[in-house]
Amino acid sequence: MMPFKSIYYSERFLKIIFGFSLFMVLVMGGIAYKHIRQLSRSTADVQHNYEVHLELEKLLSALKDAESGKRGFIISRDSTFLEPLLLSSLELDKNMEHLKFLTKDNPEQQKNIAELKAKIVKSLDIFKKTLDLAATDNLNSPEFIAGFREGRQTMNSVRFKIIEMTTHESDVLGTSKEKSSKNISNTPMLLYYVLILSLLILLLTYLQNSKNLKVLKEKNELLETFKKSTTQSEIISKHGNWIWHIEENTFEYSDNLYRLLGEEPQSFEANLANYMDFVHPDDVDKLTEQVNKMMENEDLPFIHYRIIQKNGSIKHFKAYGKLLIDSDGHKKILGTTADITDEIENYRLIEKRNLELERSNKELSSFNYVASHDLQEPLRKIQTFLSRLEEKEQDHLSNNGKVYIERIKSSSTRMRSLIDDLLQFSRTNRSEEALEDSNINILLETAKHDLVEIISDKRARISSDFIPSMKVIPFQIKQLFLNLMSNSLKYSRELTAPVITITYSQTKASDLPKIKYSKHNLYHTITVKDNGIGFDQDYAEKIFILFNRLHNKNEYSGTGIGLSICKKIVENHNGYITAEGDINNGSIFTIYLPLS
Repeated sequence: MMPFKSIYYSERFLKIIFGFSLFMVLVMGGIAYKHIRQLSRSTADVQHNYEVHLELEKLLSALKDAESGKRGFIISRDSTFLEPLLLSSLELDKNMEHLKFLTKDNPEQQKNIAELKAKIVKSLDIFKKTLDLAATDNLNSPEFIAGFREGRQTMNSVRFKIIEMTTHESDVLGTSKEKSSKNISNTPMLLYYVLILSLLILLLTYLQNSKNLKVLKEKNELLETFKKSTTQSEIISKHGNWIWHIEENTFEYSDNLYRLLGEEPQSFEANLANYMDFVHPDDVDKLTEQVNKMMENEDLPFIHYRIIQKNGSIKHFKAYGKLLIDSDGHKKILGTTADITDEIENYRLIEKRNLELERSNKELSSFNYVASHDLQEPLRKIQTFLSRLEEKEQDHLSNNGKVYIERIKSSSTRMRSLIDDLLQFSRTNRSEEALEDSNINILLETAKHDLVEIISDKRARISSDFIPSMKVIPFQIKQLFLNLMSNSLKYSRELTAPVITITYSQTKASDLPKIKYSKHNLYHTITVKDNGIGFDQDYAEKIFILFNRLHNKNEYSGTGIGLSICKKIVENHNGYITAEGDINNGSIFTIYLPLS
């Protein structure tokens, strides 16, 4: 059904229908011509038959005149009656010759004419014999009477032969008329049917053409809209189109290509020489070489060059061309030239910012070095001298002095913890380590081992599910577990043993909370739940901010960096971390790491 439908709506189908219509018109014309010829032939046959009849009548009339003249002479002895006989003899010869000519295509009539001629000759001989006898007054002689009778019989046989020939001509004419009449009677109906069929075919062709014209009009309107849209797209995206007709070696430039050159649309002839006038002198040779390769290989890969507008502005262009062969076999290259000046400038800006970022990273590395060495050195000296001061001058210090020393010790300890956490945060960078297959359960146990003392002191209970191996940065995942469990132990409730539960599951990307789009389908899901003091859910996002604390430093120790490190580690693994809190009922931290 679909192939027929496609053929029905094709231009080829319309040509076939139109050609068939013309063929039917030609057939109608041929049939009409044939029947007109038949009618003309029938008319000619009638005319011919009429002439034969006329000649036979003349022949018979001449014989009658001759016989009448003979009888008049016999009765009156007047020689004037013999003049028709002499004239009839001459007329008979002419009539016979003409009659023979008229029936030359009819063998039967030719035979009848021969018989008729013989009878007429015999009749004339009898005329002559009886006239001779009449001239000698032998009218009562047996010879005259026998000749007279024989002449009458001969004349009757001539008359019968002429009637026979006339009847034959009438039969031939009747047969011809019957055949012609039958053809002519069928011709109008046949022509009518052919005419109706041709009109139906032409009507079908007209309707299809009308429909195709409507479709063509809609397509033309659509093409016009598309052309305007393409023009707007060229202007917005800063690109222009061009066509190289290979066989004619001619070019076409779109209006916007002229605008990219800083010129009015179609303001100069589209050719290579005029275009090269805009190319930067340093890029002319390179572009010329690429164009020559395009003409040789009938292809143009991406090329970059610069142009100079008349106002002195330098623009960076990128061009590309692809060979196209149309339905007639004509070759052309369709090309696009884009103004990438903004891209170049943005790239340079990015390079500049990358250099600045690299410089900042170097400064950060320098800070890390200072924090790890230069800042910790005076801090160690402060703590060392405080220790000596307590040992040697303890008895000489006043009560206020002892309080001040304790405060200095507390501040220095907190300072050391802060420096260590800052170093840990700055080192939590994925670029420093590669992902590798790791046993997460071992990393979890290692983190527990680092907290064994505080776990024992608080009589904490930690349970965990089996966690499958993952591709991770091992030391960062260990630090993640360490910080989360340390946070749960630190913020446990008084007089209540901490209970920490670590579970594992898998979550579809579509079920992830607050995630609208993800390139991964599944995520490892690890939850760390405790029964500690919890927190207000309004602060669920703030607790991951660097140096942010929900409690006074006198109530709970810490620097406010631990959870920030956790978030940074999870993000290094393209994952997500969320927090849920309920005051005095504990907290839940959920980690999502991509599985696939």
